[in-house]
This record gives sequence, structure tokens and C-alpha cells, in this order.
Amino acid sequence: MINDPLGDLLTRIRNGLSAGKSVVESPSSKLRANVLEVLKREGYIRDFSVVKKDNGGSSVSVELKYSEGRPAIREISRVSRPGRRVYSRIKDVPRVYNGLGISILSTPQGVLSDKEAQAANVGGEILCRVF
Repeated sequence: MINDPLGDLLTRIRNGLSAGKSVVESPSSKLRANVLEVLKREGYIRDFSVVKKDNGGSSVSVELKYSEGRPAIREISRVSRPGRRVYSRIKDVPRVYNGLGISILSTPQGVLSDKEAQAANVGGEILCRVF
């Protein structure tokens, strides 16, 4: 049983990048798919796909992105954890490396990057930060 599904996904991505893998697998959920959609829109991963399994479950396959042999994601970390939730108004969302990275937020309008949340003028739970 996984207590923190999003933390598990981020760890699988981090480990896959450090091992030089091109694809990593993870159990599927709506939250994971939404976070991966934001990572794809922002250009941190190539693509992802949800694969149905024979036992009725599903998994998500993430294609990692590299440029000139270096990972596109240098740092990916969880901010809001099950034991300590972190919420923020849009004015108070911390900038990641002075705007070079992104924060991913869970807002009333869905899972958005900090730039998309700024444009929609909504705050929410800060899920993770990516650089």
C-alpha cells in the first residue's frame, strides 16, 4: 500500500532519470495523470500513456526527456505531503529558481502550473516543484 501516490510517482521519475532510463512505469490515478499532463505541457517529459492491465488495474508509462544526454528535469521534489499540506494564495506562491522552474498546484480549476494559475488568478495546494 502506498501512502503518498504522488510522492511515489516523483520518486520513480527521479530514480529513472538518475539511472538513465527512457521509460518508467507507475500505478495510475487521476491525480498522477493530471500532474504528468502539466509536466508534458511545460516540456519536462516527452509523453505519457495509461496502459490497462489484465487484472483490471491500470498503470501509467512515462517517457522521460533528455537533451544532449542530460535529463530535462534537474530537480523534482514534493512540497505538500500527507502529513503537512501546504496551501497558498496565488500572490504568495514561491518562485522556483527565480522563475526558471515551475510549481505544480492543485486548484479549484484543476491541476495547473504556477504560470497557468497566475493567468487564471487562482491559488491552491502546492503539490511539487520542478526545475
